Amino acid sequence: MTDESRFEPIDPALAAMLATDPVADFLGIRFDSIRAGYARATMLVTERLLNAPGTAHGGVMMALVDVVHAAVSNSHGTLAVAQDVHTEFLNAGSLGDTLVCEGVEINRTGRTAVYRIDVHAFGEKYPDGRHIATALARVFRVGTPWVVPDAAPVADAAEAAPVAEQGAVAAPSGR
Repeated sequence: MTDESRFEPIDPALAAMLATDPVADFLGIRFDSIRAGYARATMLVTERLLNAPGTAHGGVMMALVDVVHAAVSNSHGTLAVAQDVHTEFLNAGSLGDTLVCEGVEINRTGRTAVYRIDVHAFGEKYPDGRHIATALARVFRVGTPWVVPDAAPVADAAEAAPVAEQGAVAAPSGR
């Protein structure tokens, strides 16, 4: 896993806003950290997220990658839109696994940026974690500044505040 302390904290209101993705909420994705050029989120593999053979659905893992990609690529406070995401599935996730997804900025120019996003599964079979997917993703940096509302739309701001004060955000656990 990446040492997130090497990434600069961002405005807590921006971090809280980026962590409120409706698709993330629907899939049970929870952000642990969003910093400038870095994001980490987790998702529990439940029965609803399995494919027919009984492993974590590839589309769900790609959605996790995309949600983290959106947060990390917009973490500098300006709008970025995905141009390409190439995902390689390395191993399967299992029912009950916690998937940990980290996105790290590799390169950023005036108009584009590239990110590496990795997914690890932690569970009964692999308590120390197993690398199950990796992605290389590119964005077009539109450059339009994010307008952060005075009160970021989090379900329970009190739960997000302690981590947000450190420059990261914790998604509320009650969603």
